[in-house]
Amino acid sequence: MSKKIIQTENAPAAIGPYSQGVVSGNLLFTSGQLPIDPSTGKIPEGSIEDRAHLVFKNLDAIAKAAGTSLENAVKTTLYLTDINNFAAVNQVYAQYFKEPFPARSAFQVAALPLGADVEVEAVFQL
Repeated sequence: MSKKIIQTENAPAAIGPYSQGVVSGNLLFTSGQLPIDPSTGKIPEGSIEDRAHLVFKNLDAIAKAAGTSLENAVKTTLYLTDINNFAAVNQVYAQYFKEPFPARSAFQVAALPLGADVEVEAVFQL
């Protein structure tokens, strides 16, 4: 089975040896998206909600570049450096994903790249 690399300027460039997304069969797998503003390459100041919005906008940009959308997400994984931010991020999440919701896992982790406090990866159906 072949794979297709997804690349868009509307989401942050990879900060290492990985792709923003990879299509295999009828699925898109995204790399974890940090709250990086694609126009500046930086994580903005502000609230956890502000950064969560940016994460989901980045995921949406990658999905669109692959010809799909957030409504076709089948699985997401949420990483937080502070699980106490779960409720706030969950409220933002509900603005981007509608019923039927994708399956999801959520974890508190010790640290994320670039000092980020939230990261999300997703699997989409094409």
